[in-house]
Amino acid sequence: MAEPIKASPERGVPRPNPMIEKLSPYQQGAAAVSGHDNPIKLSSNESPFGPSPLALKAYHDAAGQLCRYPDGTQSGLRRAIGEVFDLDPGRIVCGNGSEELQLLLVRAFLRPGDEVIASEYSFIMGRIHAVAQGAEVVVAPEPEYSASAEAILSRVTPKTRMIMLASPNNPVGDYMRAEELAHLVANVPSETVIVYDGAYADYVQAADYDPGFGLAAGAPNLAVTRTFSKLYGLAGLRIGWLYCHEALVDAVQRIRTPFNANVAALAAAEAALRDREFAAGVRAHNARWLKQIGDGLERVGLHVFPSAANFYLIRFPETGPLTADKAADFLLSRGIIPRPVSAGGPAGCLRITVGTDKENEAVLRALTDFMAQ
Repeated sequence: MAEPIKASPERGVPRPNPMIEKLSPYQQGAAAVSGHDNPIKLSSNESPFGPSPLALKAYHDAAGQLCRYPDGTQSGLRRAIGEVFDLDPGRIVCGNGSEELQLLLVRAFLRPGDEVIASEYSFIMGRIHAVAQGAEVVVAPEPEYSASAEAILSRVTPKTRMIMLASPNNPVGDYMRAEELAHLVANVPSETVIVYDGAYADYVQAADYDPGFGLAAGAPNLAVTRTFSKLYGLAGLRIGWLYCHEALVDAVQRIRTPFNANVAALAAAEAALRDREFAAGVRAHNARWLKQIGDGLERVGLHVFPSAANFYLIRFPETGPLTADKAADFLLSRGIIPRPVSAGGPAGCLRITVGTDKENEAVLRALTDFMAQ
């Protein structure tokens, strides 16, 4: 056997594309607390109920097909999405979470030197993919804590090739109003792709919210991405979908790996979609607790941002004994894991996922005790 070659300073090591060195790895929400074997994890916006019983059955039934490649055409899930949302299955692509589909759009349409406008509270991974592709990211502020059409349009230049926005956004949970979205789509150059991230759209019940499907049917540059990780409780299976014009679908399909959605994920997602009663129950629970939590925390002197998603953002005093950092430590001491957002969100805030009845009650008790100190 040949002797292994030893590394030496003279030999060097492979260096990545220079754009990669500008990036920091994505930091996911914490999942463990020292001294607590079963902490209440409210840091990652996961569903407290998990998948529907129908989705779990489909997942287990798929075990007998694990030796087979998945359906590369994704036909069953695309048909189900089309039926539930009244969409053309031919304009749907499924993937390894909506994040992969955003990556495919970036790869398909961005070139080095292009500009990407990212609304302030858009998904950070979209920006990471854009920078890695050699594009320059221009951030459009969200002055009222939701994506602003005017803020975005004012930053459009001849180099703007893509716009990224999340509605509802994260970590605030607010959404772009339908009138704003229509104004944006009508005024963006037709060669500029708009990536409309609806990861939390399944929770929204507001009358002035537009999921974007109707606009995408007539706008060849609007791409709507959705996920099964939130309302449908399938975060561990990594499955999402994209709806857009045939021209965008064609570009994505040319670079999509043939089996990017696995057998179990395709089966569970299709079953989850068809269990509308379960999804409606999760949505109703979330809406009820958003109001109860908001009312309860306002009573003890905390400001809770209005949210249409499955989480809420709390602002704490900037100084003194009741700051967000101290609140996070207090919650952790009770075995509750929040998500600090001092980097990438409004300063002095914590984001907390809506949990089960018991978990939400624990948060309210803990923060009431914290504020009474």
